[in-house]
Amino acid sequence: MSHSNDTLNNWYINATIQINRYFTIIVFCFGTIGNILNILILSQRSFRSNSCTWLFLISSYANLISILFGLTTRIKSGWNYDFTYTNRHLCKIRAFIVFTSRTIAFWLITLATINRWASSCVNVNYRRMSTLKRSQQGTIIIILISFLLYLQMFYCYDANQINVPLQCYGKSILCRHLTDLTYGFISILCPLLFMFIFGIMTILNVRQSQRRTSNLILKTIIQNNPRIFDDQHKRLKKKSEHNLLLILFIQILLLTLLTLPQAIQKIYSTIIQKNSLNSLDKTIHNFIYSFVLLLSFIANGIPFYIYTLCGGIIFRRALYDLVNMIKNRVICQS
Repeated sequence: MSHSNDTLNNWYINATIQINRYFTIIVFCFGTIGNILNILILSQRSFRSNSCTWLFLISSYANLISILFGLTTRIKSGWNYDFTYTNRHLCKIRAFIVFTSRTIAFWLITLATINRWASSCVNVNYRRMSTLKRSQQGTIIIILISFLLYLQMFYCYDANQINVPLQCYGKSILCRHLTDLTYGFISILCPLLFMFIFGIMTILNVRQSQRRTSNLILKTIIQNNPRIFDDQHKRLKKKSEHNLLLILFIQILLLTLLTLPQAIQKIYSTIIQKNSLNSLDKTIHNFIYSFVLLLSFIANGIPFYIYTLCGGIIFRRALYDLVNMIKNRVICQS
């Protein structure tokens, strides 16, 4: 039985190493490339003036920062070359930046969900909230609160920790509970809950709007009003709004699938006492930690691919124009 446990223990240790060495490199590459392309596309004037795409743009910056500071150290840890494990200052700075940037990214998507709900409301006062200025104000508030929320990292996190998933971790039981619960509830569960609530409310608003539009069209047909076939600009704008809704709902679904396991793991780790676990249980716990952490970084890297697949012809045309512009500049320089 002991030999079997040793074999299983070694398997989990090796699997954890492989995740940190190789799978993180894949996530790092497609996440970095995707977020850079997102920033280049969403920075264009045609997108920048939209209140919802503004939030997508800033969340792409936050996702990129999270990946650059979070995954580089994970890759190095797979080769036992992570300075944050031994340098307390690097440990604290890395923890603060990663936790803050991820919180900003998730809450900006939440704000985008609220933005879409406001723009779909019949009440004109709510629709007035869906403006670029309000999105920019909301972004500043989210950034400030996220910074204040994780100032605790400069006290709680420290290097050279033992009996924890990472050597750069909370230095006491109280600190670990504080950071894990803060991240699990405030950075993941609360945004997901608000996304779900306002997503459902947006769907209800859209259905109500469609019913009102259908009744209006029927009334127009009865009155033989030829304006029913006019105003192509409004139809294109409506199609763009539906594309934004589709992007948002798919992103919410994938964020839930990819980040909820980490929230559960964080909360679970505060309940159990790792000192009471045997060697195999600790190894399994560390493997699960590495796996769900990788899933959460995938959530930081996929927005560009969601926008490309679900963003409609407008986003894909912008990507095509960007590729052509880069290609032409390379040809001109050569």
